[in-house]
Amino acid sequence: MGDVVRLKHIDRIRGIAILCMVQVHTAAIIPPEGITVGHPIAFISASIGGMAAPMFVTISGWGIYRSAKRRWDAISNIQSWFSWILPRVIILTLCQILVNISLNLERGGRFLWMTPGVLTLLAIGSIFGPALVKLSHRVKLSLLLILMFSPIFIGDMNGINLSWTERVSSVGILEWFERLILSGTYPALPWLSFIVLGCLIEDLNSNLRKIDPVIKLSLVVIITSILYSIQQSIPWALTEGEAVLTFFPANSMFIFTSGIFVIIIFRILQGNEIQGGEPAGGDKYSWLEPAGRLSLTIYVLHFIFLGIIAYYIQDSPRLEIYLAFTVTIVHTAVWIPLAMIHEKYIPKFSFEELLRIYS
Repeated sequence: MGDVVRLKHIDRIRGIAILCMVQVHTAAIIPPEGITVGHPIAFISASIGGMAAPMFVTISGWGIYRSAKRRWDAISNIQSWFSWILPRVIILTLCQILVNISLNLERGGRFLWMTPGVLTLLAIGSIFGPALVKLSHRVKLSLLLILMFSPIFIGDMNGINLSWTERVSSVGILEWFERLILSGTYPALPWLSFIVLGCLIEDLNSNLRKIDPVIKLSLVVIITSILYSIQQSIPWALTEGEAVLTFFPANSMFIFTSGIFVIIIFRILQGNEIQGGEPAGGDKYSWLEPAGRLSLTIYVLHFIFLGIIAYYIQDSPRLEIYLAFTVTIVHTAVWIPLAMIHEKYIPKFSFEELLRIYS
């Protein structure tokens, strides 16, 4: 099928997404003294995290769908598709288990070994994405809306009353599938919305600017939701609890809002690259690209590091705000030069390379 031409703005979006995820995960493991959920710093950190995962899943959906489109004419039977999809599902699931073991709840972490997460969501996306290739744009858009509003349809089955420990644990295979699909940290309903969004962005390609009127109307809706939260004296966004936007579980307004901001980021960074020109900023933001090309590996490795930290600080008092802030920024920023060094000296040693070899 020939060499795949990488798009700079896509690698930059991946880079932004993974660095934001490192930031929010580090802040969660090393929370500063005196910072509560309602504190402005906590709100900023949660906002970065709220954008990071949707961006990461959307760009992954874009990649899965783009790869499936390229392979469509070359792969002629179900068995061939199965041999392409299965290794991706296995590798992503094993990476999720590695993350879970590294940051285990019993050692000061956040997960149990079997907890479904972002990478198991991407494993589902690896099955789901190729099935969308021959669907019309209208059908994909309808599917996106169904997934976006699925929290309304499934009601309390999304685990709104679950504690964190209950959300990351399961008793038996049926409850595990319930966490995977409905009530876990990143359940298929509604998080597959971002896989479909990535497919739609790829379909639009150079015509992405055509949806600018939709973006403007959506921003009016988002601003109205902020005004509503002020008028009703309720938080606009919380990680969990009573708010207009919630992350655990992800409600429809969160999916809508984060989806619009992901599209805006695509629009800004795309520049004229699709038309054969340069991405926004030319080479000014090229430093993001190595981290973007190594995003899956960084995702796994930063959790291994955080798991070690969580183990040693689990019974310790919280750090002072300035020290916690410094640790978070340094741990986030260090992956930029590490990705550059990796690309220069050991580019074949990564989980991305495993995916390329076995799928």
